[in-house]
Amino acid sequence: MAPSEAASSVNFFLDGNFSPVSEEREAQDMEIRGDIPKDLSGHFLRVGPNPVHIFDEAAYHTFDGDGMIHAIEFHGGLAHYRNRFVQTEGLKLEQARGDWVYKGMNSMMDPTPSRIPDGAPRNKNLANTAFAYHNNTLYALHEPSQPTIIRLPGLETDGATNFDGKLKHPFTAHPKVDQKSGEMMTFGYAFQPPYVSYSVINAAGELIHSTPITIEKPVFMHDFAVTEKYSLFLDFPITLDIERAMAGGPALGFEPEHGSRIGVVPRFGTDSDVRWFEVETGSVVHTANAWDEGDEVVLQASRSKTSDIANAGLGADNLQETQGQLYEWRINLISGAVTERTLSPARCDFTRVNDGYVCHKTRFVYGAVFNPVRPFSFDGVMKFDNETQTTTTFDYGANRFGGEAVFAPKVGATAEDDGYLICFVQDEAAEQSECLILDAQDIAAGPVASILIPFRVPYGFHAGWVANA
Repeated sequence: MAPSEAASSVNFFLDGNFSPVSEEREAQDMEIRGDIPKDLSGHFLRVGPNPVHIFDEAAYHTFDGDGMIHAIEFHGGLAHYRNRFVQTEGLKLEQARGDWVYKGMNSMMDPTPSRIPDGAPRNKNLANTAFAYHNNTLYALHEPSQPTIIRLPGLETDGATNFDGKLKHPFTAHPKVDQKSGEMMTFGYAFQPPYVSYSVINAAGELIHSTPITIEKPVFMHDFAVTEKYSLFLDFPITLDIERAMAGGPALGFEPEHGSRIGVVPRFGTDSDVRWFEVETGSVVHTANAWDEGDEVVLQASRSKTSDIANAGLGADNLQETQGQLYEWRINLISGAVTERTLSPARCDFTRVNDGYVCHKTRFVYGAVFNPVRPFSFDGVMKFDNETQTTTTFDYGANRFGGEAVFAPKVGATAEDDGYLICFVQDEAAEQSECLILDAQDIAAGPVASILIPFRVPYGFHAGWVANA
């Protein structure tokens, strides 16, 4: 199969541009439409599932794929593309065997005998979901697992870390780095009590605080939010249920009767300090940001009415009900009152802000705009302005789909939106992968540059930006 060709499969997440690539490649002299800004200096990174050995193609879930990073290094108006597998212990075991060892999410109850060798991890750290950059260290993340250290610029895998033995719980795909204090806040969720555990890592990379967070049953808590003073936990109704899975149902299910509530705990608080606030029932997979404002804690996130996370939207009766809109909660810590509202009509997810402002008040939120009829597909990008309460969008065009767009500040930038939005886009009609660079202050104008990648870049999960020192 030529590198530009996409595979065909009965499984949506192994078909077309969702299908994996097998080779690690590099390219420098790529065709560019427009001009790469010379004040763009750093690494654009995108990780996602790229399965090598599949137990059951029909049962494969996109969450199962081995992590692969696609990256473009920018400097002086030039671009260098490379892609690399994250060399996890599980992937290396399967590569040595030449076949599957781990079955995958939808095959947990399959009676086929296990192939996991004695002494090997019982579950596969896929390192396929998102990134964090803290204490000059890049982590590839997979929320049931420990973070995996990746070296720049070559994307070599240094391996998983447990922070000198102090990390006792799974590590979310979405920790929050407060660049003003230098601290990184993280958590993990589990099927067994404590269902949630929370930790703080200081600016030197040392895990210095950990506490359980008590909730009544396990839930899929993919993301959380942090302000300068507090950490916010979302006890929402995407529940985890092994008995349901054993009965033939999904391990992940939406149970509206569970309700929705937000827990607020001081950054260095403990379980007894958590205050819970009931909110309108809904689903949140990704938050955008949170901050302190007077007596209130403000949280903004992509919120949908319901969820079909187990099927990644493929089985949704009403797809739009599973697609989020930018939403805001204001929690008054004095009166206990909660006000909530939809901020934007755009159906969006992968909500992001300028990373330098995380945990602090932001004016702008960026997001990926859903295609209204095709699951897990994004037609464009959006920018929401909290000051003017307006949404600006850019549409990629017909048969062109993208993913998460990450904000990259210009060298020497001082304004919050003085920078670029960068994302990968696939032109499915032309079978061409591109990297788009948009001026974040004028996304409607379209890309200032489009880099044509000479190799296919499959759709993936989250993106990151690491500026050059």
